[in-house]
Amino acid sequence: MEIITGIIIVKDNKVLMVKESKKECYGKLAFPAGHVEDGENIMEASKRELLEETGYTADITKVFPIITFSGKRPMIMIHFLGSNEKLIQKYNTDEILGAEWIDLNDFHHLDSNQFRNYDVFKTIINSLLHNQLYELDLLKFLES
Repeated sequence: MEIITGIIIVKDNKVLMVKESKKECYGKLAFPAGHVEDGENIMEASKRELLEETGYTADITKVFPIITFSGKRPMIMIHFLGSNEKLIQKYNTDEILGAEWIDLNDFHHLDSNQFRNYDVFKTIINSLLHNQLYELDLLKFLES
């Protein structure tokens, strides 16, 4: 089972998104996110992915509802809300074409084909708009 994690940053009614450069999703919009690596906890992985894909660091403040996928590639996606973002370096151009701020009011004008996974996008945006975010104490980290 894959575990994907990322940080969603909202500032001035805009959401930070990336354009993918991977062949299978070239040019598609996505939230900055990626796989949890061995030895990382989910929050560390989300901060690493944000930095690699956008050049930003951020504090984690809340957690979004967990998204799960079943089937051939079972997956769990855990996204966090970030704040106090700081641009500290250039993003990884091997994986990302660009990072950009998109106004929440403009999302309804975008075609679903512009997103890497429109269902994930809709779920995150709906959670954001309906304030369906949870305190971080929902997660408990234990050492193995």
